[in-house]
Amino acid sequence: MGAQKGKDLLLKVEGGGGFVTVAGLRARRLAFNAEAVDITDAESAGRWRELLSGAGVQRASISGGGIFKDAESDGLARAAFFAGEIRTWQALIPDFGTVTGPFQIVALDYSGRHDGEVAFEMALESAGELVFGAL
Repeated sequence: MGAQKGKDLLLKVEGGGGFVTVAGLRARRLAFNAEAVDITDAESAGRWRELLSGAGVQRASISGGGIFKDAESDGLARAAFFAGEIRTWQALIPDFGTVTGPFQIVALDYSGRHDGEVAFEMALESAGELVFGAL
């Protein structure tokens, strides 16, 4: 994958008729993590750490911030947060693929300056199996 424009990394939430792009995101981040299960014991070769393949918990987190530009995406995100809903979200990574699956909004912050617009930041945590689709 070559250099890409940051604005092309999109975050979408499932709405009534498909996925709706969360408008106004100026910064976005998608992170994957996996826990390792250590099975090292006194008889491990050379006392090197040993890990158990496929045993750790995998998770993904998404974060973003910016300004909401339309009422639909603002309303979907706000309603999901206050209801504690787990919704289907999709992250589109240009020239790479999509990551789709259940996420819960775990943080939703609003801020504003007296001489600027109202901004928001939100964080999502995966809540089930994610599906990768190559572009």
